[in-house]
Amino acid sequence: MREPRAETGPRGARAAAVGVALVTGASSGIGAAVSRRLAGDGWDLLVAGRQRDRLEAVARETSAATLYGDLAAPGGARELAARALTVAPSVHLLVAAAGVGWAGPFTSMPNDAIDEVIGVDLTAVIHLVRGVVPRMVEQRRGQIVLIGSFAGCVGVRDEAVYSAAKAGLGAFADALRYELTGTGVRVTHIVPGVVDTPFFARRGVPYVRQTPRPIPPEQVADVVARAVRGRCPDEVFLPRWLRFPVAIRGLAPFPFRRLSSRFG
Repeated sequence: MREPRAETGPRGARAAAVGVALVTGASSGIGAAVSRRLAGDGWDLLVAGRQRDRLEAVARETSAATLYGDLAAPGGARELAARALTVAPSVHLLVAAAGVGWAGPFTSMPNDAIDEVIGVDLTAVIHLVRGVVPRMVEQRRGQIVLIGSFAGCVGVRDEAVYSAAKAGLGAFADALRYELTGTGVRVTHIVPGVVDTPFFARRGVPYVRQTPRPIPPEQVADVVARAVRGRCPDEVFLPRWLRFPVAIRGLAPFPFRRLSSRFG
């Protein structure tokens, strides 16, 4: 994790009205939108990110504790989970919204970019969950919300490693959900298509496809809020029609792949 570590205690660490939520990727995009929504619903927040100025702005807006760090750094996710449980006595909700991407032919993808995408989008999430879920199980209360991607369900041209990482995240969500049945801890996998965030600018290639059309991050935040209230299924596609191409891929994989190869 990066130094210095300027942190403030969560406004409700002494007597939380709802519980303590840890949101990663909270500097911008989906993570920032989720943080604002959860704060409005009465959650005490720990917001994590590596963009200090933006994270501090979100923290001021939501009265949150700030946890600075880089999930791509060795041991970064494990240290973040440990620090979260030092700042707050328990984490009742983890929203893993941090993510990075890279677009282009796999044959030209730098090795360090492969490591970063797999590290942040999959490995770090697993370590974060491993750090907070034992206490959730002990207290028989908690929820894990994983922000996946449609790319992980069908595979997207020029995003081979990102697709692989998000596919692994979906499998992790399913397997973990089976293990946690009956413990009081829920696992929700949210699968958006394209979200209108700085993600595409940071990956170096703008989004140019006609379909699916970008949705605002606030729409993802609304689904997270509904999931926390138990009003969503375990897996949610945004927009909902994205479930149909996934189903078609499962029922007719060969025609689906031929069409995908042609139209991208």
